[in-house]
Amino acid sequence: MQQQDGAVAARRAVARSIFDAAVARAHPRSWLVDNLPEPGRDGRLILLAAGKAAGSMTALAEAHYLDTLRLPPARLLGHAVARHGYEAPTRHIPMVAAGHPVPDQGSIDSAAHALALASAAGPEDFVLVLLSGGGSANWVAPAGTLTLAEKQAVNKALLRSGAPIGEMNVVRKHLSRIKGGRLALAAAPARLLTLAVSDVPRDDPTAIASGPTVPDPSTLEEARAIVARYRLALPPAAEALLADAASETPKQGHPAFAGSEYRIAARPADAIAAAVRAAAEAGYEPIDLGPDLEGEAREVAAVQARHALALKAAGRRAAIISGGELTVTIAGDGRGGPNQEFALALALALDGAPGIVALSGDTDGTDGGGGEATDPAGALIDETTLARARALGLDPAQSLRQNDSTGFFAPLGDLLETGPTLTNVNDCRVILIDP
Repeated sequence: MQQQDGAVAARRAVARSIFDAAVARAHPRSWLVDNLPEPGRDGRLILLAAGKAAGSMTALAEAHYLDTLRLPPARLLGHAVARHGYEAPTRHIPMVAAGHPVPDQGSIDSAAHALALASAAGPEDFVLVLLSGGGSANWVAPAGTLTLAEKQAVNKALLRSGAPIGEMNVVRKHLSRIKGGRLALAAAPARLLTLAVSDVPRDDPTAIASGPTVPDPSTLEEARAIVARYRLALPPAAEALLADAASETPKQGHPAFAGSEYRIAARPADAIAAAVRAAAEAGYEPIDLGPDLEGEAREVAAVQARHALALKAAGRRAAIISGGELTVTIAGDGRGGPNQEFALALALALDGAPGIVALSGDTDGTDGGGGEATDPAGALIDETTLARARALGLDPAQSLRQNDSTGFFAPLGDLLETGPTLTNVNDCRVILIDP
């Protein structure tokens, strides 16, 4: 079996350090306190947090208000929910866990808490919403007669469809009592500030956690078109909601948004910029493809493989850095996620070309899989990947056909396993080329 030599191991370590730099820049400890608002002299500060960064954001925020600003504890209340395994220790604001990517009863209960607290806010209160990716599944308030089981079925159908996250959220928003600006409706007339961690291409506030505090430009007609485009089989209760004009979301100009401010405090571009700096410091010429790549994982991998091979042929010591969120259209019954599938397809396309190492990982620490906090974040490949796999009897092409990238990389020890990072700004892909 072909072994990794010292040079390959060193390149893999550099790739990991570049990824870690991106994650560190995205973590709330790097930016949250500077963005927190003054609580005001009167009224209560109502803190509502949801998503993969909710635990870290809440812990930092309550320490700032209670310890640094000496806000009386009676004036601070709220509720925080994160994906299972992404909780952080808090001492004042209750912190719970809920399902992701498929919601569970914790998602229902947490949305009910958030809506109740927002609805109880008065003109003298300040509602602070700390929002991050995963909030869409963590805050679930089904509209109409839609049940949790039916909402789970909708989510599963969307996840398997290959639809981009923005299109998934268009459907979700029109089936909810909290998404698509409806949390802001509940909080009015209180002042409201949302601090968000963007996990979507182009940092669209309406797409981050399905935009619970901003006007929603999407329409019921668009939601129905997405359902038809991907031939989604929805429960009758969901179909009825999408056919009902009363399910339309609040739009720009609604008076509930007059006292509301929205601020994106961490974005994929920040993380990718940190990765670019780290690559340059490691002696590589950064090739920055930007933070907003989308597309089928294996197709993007083929394009980037050609780019890497061209750079190698030109004798350039370079690092191709890209972000965004890729998709996988599931045809097989294997395990994995977009980052692992990208890495597997990239390995096949590079075909053992020497001097190239790559890492593809989700900055939240989990990439597809079974929805567990222990899922891998992605995978690494190098010039020995295919030879080592075939020595173990693994068929990389068959693994790709079966969408079984986890099953391919696990025996090789090439999974990227970070554990929950308590933040989320989408993916970070690093391809290092040494001529």
